[in-house]
Amino acid sequence: MFAKIYDTEIKIDYNNVDSLNSYPSDLKKEYVQCIEEGLDVEKYKSLFDAVAALDNGEYKTQMSDILYEMVINAEMQPDYKYNEPSKYKEIKKLRASFALNGAMPDKETLRKKLLGAWTGRACGCLLGKPVECIRSDELIPLLKETGNYPMHRYILSTDITDEICSHYKFWLKNKPYADTVDGMPVDDDTNYVALAQKIVEDYGRKFDSEDVATAWMKYQSVFSYFTAERTAFVNFTKCIMPPASAMYKNVAREWIGAQIRGDYFGYINPGDPEAAAEMAHRDARISHVKNGIYGEMFAAAMIACAAVTNDIEQIILGGLSQIPSTSRLYEAVMKIIDGYKNGVTVDECFNIIHAAYDEHTDHGWCHTISNAMIVTAALLYGEGDFGKSICIAVGMAFDTDCNGATVGSVLGMCNTIDGIDEYWKKPVNGKIHTSIFGVGTVDIEQAVEKTLSHIE
Repeated sequence: MFAKIYDTEIKIDYNNVDSLNSYPSDLKKEYVQCIEEGLDVEKYKSLFDAVAALDNGEYKTQMSDILYEMVINAEMQPDYKYNEPSKYKEIKKLRASFALNGAMPDKETLRKKLLGAWTGRACGCLLGKPVECIRSDELIPLLKETGNYPMHRYILSTDITDEICSHYKFWLKNKPYADTVDGMPVDDDTNYVALAQKIVEDYGRKFDSEDVATAWMKYQSVFSYFTAERTAFVNFTKCIMPPASAMYKNVAREWIGAQIRGDYFGYINPGDPEAAAEMAHRDARISHVKNGIYGEMFAAAMIACAAVTNDIEQIILGGLSQIPSTSRLYEAVMKIIDGYKNGVTVDECFNIIHAAYDEHTDHGWCHTISNAMIVTAALLYGEGDFGKSICIAVGMAFDTDCNGATVGSVLGMCNTIDGIDEYWKKPVNGKIHTSIFGVGTVDIEQAVEKTLSHIE
């Protein structure tokens, strides 16, 4: 008789699943995502609800696998009005015509623009980071109670007294407030800029999606990734590679994660929004589809345009010119532009966005489109002023640090480092802390020099 090698039966602990990567726990989000992207699954709503209501366990997992098979094989609704491909060749066929008017800056001006973009992203991110995940029904009262409404400055640790904290459900203590930091703290929004630079350094401008996936696994822990990125990372470890990695049990496939990753591709393609967007597509497709991809292309292309023009509307339209004009994202951003041109006030614009997307759901709060609308509004109503623009972006709630960062990056590129007041730059102190293995803290000026070397 041989003894057993193992004396314990191996079981899955379903009560200890990763909350950021649990398809069975996200079935209601999956259903909403499917409906929005036009999949014909409405007849299965009661089934989604029933399985979602089950306790975590083997049966729920098995049934969610069946639902996934139904989703991945679902037909499109016959009357769906949008045309939203994920393949780059098909995206190109659906773009609106656009002519960018602007002249390439000289090298010294470009250096100042890049310094502004890197710094501006960090400043905007730092402004929003302490209140990331807060909702507007607490953010606005907090800003009013601390004498910062409409938002016009950083939230400081001195604002956050015990009495203030007692008024809000959102946890406000021990956050990275601007008066307590030395440089931009570690954050995924700034990690991705440094990581993109590392990818171009390792693989060149012709990197492919598999290179990005490899770099993700090589340079950061799984805990540095969230929502769609976390799912994609786990898929890579199972040898599910792009573009399947973006689709396999990924309910966040149109969320904001890719939109915050495109800045560097704008930095290294000044004046060339098409090249910036094409690089962004190679990056985005590893974790996102459709409007999730378009968000990164939109952001990268805007930044490329901002290198050669300070016309805010041109910058936004230049970003839109690289995504399908038949998409939900294009329609939503144009709605903000049209409202601005027709006299809609910033407060009315705030209400329009909040009526379209429910910030109290993860899907509404973290979606690419809701946050791209805020970025667009902040750029327009900020009227080119750096501080005013990032404050609008954060003050509208939703994904505060992401939107502050993107707006800061665009305007930093547009206005150069000279357009960012010392007040905003001081806490960043010329450095960005990252969680990237072998990179650590980024010296912004050194990063700019490397960025210049990546421009053809």
